Amino acid sequence: MEKILIKGGRVFDGERFSFADVLTDGEKIEKIEPDISLDADYIYDATGKTVSAGLVDTHVHIKRLSSDAFGINAEMSCLPFGVTAANDAGSAYGDRAFLDSIAVKNVVFVAQSLEGKELNFKFAEELLKKYGDKAIGLKVYFDKTISDIKDIKPLEAVCAYAREIGIKVMVHCSNSPVPMANIVRTLSKGDILTHIYHGGENTCEAENFEAFRIAKERGVIMDSGFAGHVHTDFGVLARATSAGFLPDTISTDITKLSAYRRGGRYGMTMCMSIAKDAGMSEEAIFRAVTASPAKALGKECEWGYLKVGRSADIAVFDYTDEGYDLTDKAENRIKNKKGYRCLLTVLNGQVIYRH
Repeated sequence: MEKILIKGGRVFDGERFSFADVLTDGEKIEKIEPDISLDADYIYDATGKTVSAGLVDTHVHIKRLSSDAFGINAEMSCLPFGVTAANDAGSAYGDRAFLDSIAVKNVVFVAQSLEGKELNFKFAEELLKKYGDKAIGLKVYFDKTISDIKDIKPLEAVCAYAREIGIKVMVHCSNSPVPMANIVRTLSKGDILTHIYHGGENTCEAENFEAFRIAKERGVIMDSGFAGHVHTDFGVLARATSAGFLPDTISTDITKLSAYRRGGRYGMTMCMSIAKDAGMSEEAIFRAVTASPAKALGKECEWGYLKVGRSADIAVFDYTDEGYDLTDKAENRIKNKKGYRCLLTVLNGQVIYRH
């Protein structure tokens, strides 16, 4: 079996940083320790770089799972940014065979409409069967510009149904008709609220960031769902992070309208750069793109950790001249001449991307 040796890097194992070499043997991690001197088929010098488990993106839109208006090729939108596992948030097409054909490891949240006086779960039930055990939740757009919703009742019905069949709920909360705290009170432990730093009405700032405190108490996952500037108000983000209200998970909400276009090379690395410039520590950033999303998606035993015996999913990063420039709808501008860049992605022990 092919061996890959990554030498001299600062390693983030999902919990903490250390300095070590990483050796793979076939599809598994064989050793993580300083000064490994064994022969390898491929040796990569990561001196001055950060070596991490392959990243996990909690919110993407994959072509043939999401609509043609948004879906993008998974390999193109994930692997060049160090992402080796992802969740399609709002799947309505494709099937389990298609999910198995994608190189990027995956799960899905099935699309569920909030329209109608009596919510119909028949379509979602059909999709859940098509996707099998890769379908772990329902995704709803609790957004009055998308659905004719005026109160919390449709979301309550979706959450009750999800609890009954034992799956999670992910809620898009931009343009919500109710305060964010009300949404969080409706969700259960392990459910995910995405676009938490959106602008406009009912933002996370209400009642001195009450929604974050309730989420922590209830075990609700607070996901950035940055979408570049589309679902993020950089003023809200800056004030929240300054007050210590950080996302549990950093995700891209990447689509064919954003990758390589929105403010630069848009992908997970830019989202990490945004989080760094907003004041998050590197440890918090790397945890929010590895261990935390793996746990949120029920995959902590498979994804998100760089440990001996685990799958050899690895990404190497530097912080360099990878600038970005984004302006949100409130005319808040965030930019930097530097940013994170993925240099190497290893998936199942195979080099699959190199900058």
